[in-house]
Amino acid sequence: MKVGTENRNKLIAAAVLGVVALVLIGRMLFPPAPSEPEATVVAPVAAAQASRPAGKPRFGTRRMAAGPPHSIDPSLRYDWLKASEDTKYEGTGRNIFLAQAEIPQPVAKPQTDAEKQAAQGPPPPPPPPPINLKFYGFASKPGEPKKVFLSQGEDVFIASEGEIVDRRYKVLHISPVSVEIEDVLSNNRQMIPLTQS
Repeated sequence: MKVGTENRNKLIAAAVLGVVALVLIGRMLFPPAPSEPEATVVAPVAAAQASRPAGKPRFGTRRMAAGPPHSIDPSLRYDWLKASEDTKYEGTGRNIFLAQAEIPQPVAKPQTDAEKQAAQGPPPPPPPPPINLKFYGFASKPGEPKKVFLSQGEDVFIASEGEIVDRRYKVLHISPVSVEIEDVLSNNRQMIPLTQS
């Protein structure tokens, strides 16, 4: 069996495609060095535009936008880039990104924690704890003082004016919509409104 005699055309096509693939891969990995832009491309176009009368374009050509001849050349001009890199912004000193100019603040001597506490004075006493009783209503029978129904969590208390509830809270005044309670431990008075349930 001879390799390649039956499929000679396929073998030649595969070899040519392999060489083309190697050339393309080589160009991708090793691109050619950039060359300087040629001035001869611009010169014939500029000479042709200068020799033509200003008002009459040649037959079959479109007029190009008015502008200097260098606007036609798409090549990169390194001298123009260098000139723009060397330009320094010389402003008025105002930050254009702030709505107003910054005013420097005088630097104060930092205070220690002891100095801060001495300047503030002693801390105020903590507020008294809230009274956590709920007022559900009252009952009144003729000839007996009004009694109020108070609850704290699962506990329900019945008391009249002047009595102490839960060994801490004194009932001062009972009205149809609220009750005034005093915490005898902290002398804190609080009005507790009637709760709807």
